[in-house]
Amino acid sequence: MTAEVLKNTALNALHRELGAKMVPFAGYDMPVQYPLGVKQEHLHVRSAAGLFDVSHMGQIRLRGDNIAQALEALMPQDVIGLAVDRQRYGLLTNEQGGIRDDLMFANCGDSFMLVVNAACKDQDYAWLRENLPESIQMEMLVDRGLLALQGPAARKVMTRLAPETANMVFMDTRSCEVAGIDCWLSCSGYTGEDGFEISVPAADAESLARRLLAEAEVEFIGLGARDSLRLEAGLCLYGHDMDENISPIAANLLWAISKVRRPGEARAGNYPGADVIAKQLTEGTAEKRVLLDVDARAPVREGVNIVNADGGVLGRVSSGGFGPSIGRPLVMAYVATSPLTKNEPLFADVRGKLLPLSLRQKPFVEQRYYRG
Repeated sequence: MTAEVLKNTALNALHRELGAKMVPFAGYDMPVQYPLGVKQEHLHVRSAAGLFDVSHMGQIRLRGDNIAQALEALMPQDVIGLAVDRQRYGLLTNEQGGIRDDLMFANCGDSFMLVVNAACKDQDYAWLRENLPESIQMEMLVDRGLLALQGPAARKVMTRLAPETANMVFMDTRSCEVAGIDCWLSCSGYTGEDGFEISVPAADAESLARRLLAEAEVEFIGLGARDSLRLEAGLCLYGHDMDENISPIAANLLWAISKVRRPGEARAGNYPGADVIAKQLTEGTAEKRVLLDVDARAPVREGVNIVNADGGVLGRVSSGGFGPSIGRPLVMAYVATSPLTKNEPLFADVRGKLLPLSLRQKPFVEQRYYRG
């Protein structure tokens, strides 16, 4: 894809003004880093507050009767039980139990707001339109930008500009003015840190970004650090760590399947692939997504094979890189279930050199969402 056919967010000129290195991403011209550099951007988010332009994501508004019931028929989450001004992580599944996309969905009282992945948003919209009742009105909010303010100082900054956000807890949502601009906020993000995602009219996006950047704690952060931050926090990236051929069970996302939607519970099943997923809950899957520490300094990249001591292939790396917060490589991978159960030694085959790996039970950094 050439630069001439890439889409721009409302902040494209500001990114360039501030010296961002721009790259194609999901059909958009996006900043991968700023003069500060990926490592320092990453560490700044962990210590202060980072501002991300995520306006390439899809924002979809649903209106009409019985939205919760209709959405619950399309994914294994408790939509009906979601309170007003609350948000939840969701998965759109297919008939084979694979993941069409992951998303955030919020109950806004008179409507539902969905935030879906940039690369999937057009197909998500078409699929939802095909599978939701005609009585439900759908709108892709192309006239809105989306900013994310993330880090331990994010709440302090946001409270200065919108005092009513001070007591918002993880997954709360609300409409309010931020620096005098009408916005819709969710207390969520993709870094493992406390923070907010801010939906703002595209015409006001640059003004809001400049106002946030004027705060001493805030720096603009690019896609490079966004990726290393989410990987340290153990968060999946769609198209890499999950896709239409990977089920929520294989992806180790059982926590995301609401209890009331599981076999034997009140509202079990009745979503695409429910029978496949129910069977996997009982019988398991051939492989699982896991987090792995690397006993070496060399980064282990996506696509590297996970092998046993004899070089037999047991799996593959879905995401890998270096964690600036922890000062060492980190790996997310799919590995055959049997050797995991038996605690067999695992290695990354990096150009013929076997690097020892050890299985982790927790993310590489503690998730610090504010829960009150």
